[in-house]
Amino acid sequence: MATRQTRSMSSSLAAVVTMAIGVGLLGLAVLRWRQNGPGALVWLAALLVMLAIRTPHTLRNRRNVVVDARKDFAETALLAAMFLTMMVLPLLQLATGAFGFADYRLPSGAIAAGALLQIPCLWLFWRSHADLGRNWSPGLEVREDHSLITRGVYARVRHPMYAAIWISVLAQPLLIQNWIAGFLVAPAFAAMWFIRVPKEETMMRLQFGEAWEAYCARAGRLLPRWTA
Repeated sequence: MATRQTRSMSSSLAAVVTMAIGVGLLGLAVLRWRQNGPGALVWLAALLVMLAIRTPHTLRNRRNVVVDARKDFAETALLAAMFLTMMVLPLLQLATGAFGFADYRLPSGAIAAGALLQIPCLWLFWRSHADLGRNWSPGLEVREDHSLITRGVYARVRHPMYAAIWISVLAQPLLIQNWIAGFLVAPAFAAMWFIRVPKEETMMRLQFGEAWEAYCARAGRLLPRWTA
């Protein structure tokens, strides 16, 4: 019992420290908005909206009773790579300019394109969380009383949340024009897509059997499938 309480306290302390560092970097990034330019402001605004969408689901779904979880080294490494390239490195660059040596320059329309991409990205990100409800988790998990969601944005697309993240990943190098802080997220998420998604679909197939197969026949992975 004492060991479990110690681990819980350590985890809570780490979360508080991580949050404090994140808030500090975010504040510095905002203060440097003139140096960073409008693309950085768009990226920061989108990041805050995504956090606002996801945080309530994260807190609520911690109460889920998990009956199957696949937390191997590959899963941990993929999640760490995404956290690093999608949040940590961009915030470090915008807060400190540490990776300025890796800057590149795109035509002025690139920032406008990146900003426009946030519209479908954020809508899909919000809607997919709302439709999944208690069935969403950040890891590869099946909860007690897990449901196969085939309504809303899941009616014709099996992975709309991944689609939203793909859009965000494609927009990031347009908004943060830096090979480390902006571009590295693309190969990191590509690895997650090709390694993690097949495992996730295998879990769903084992959990839901023929219902999952029928769903796959009428819903595409990233793009809508309008014919069976």
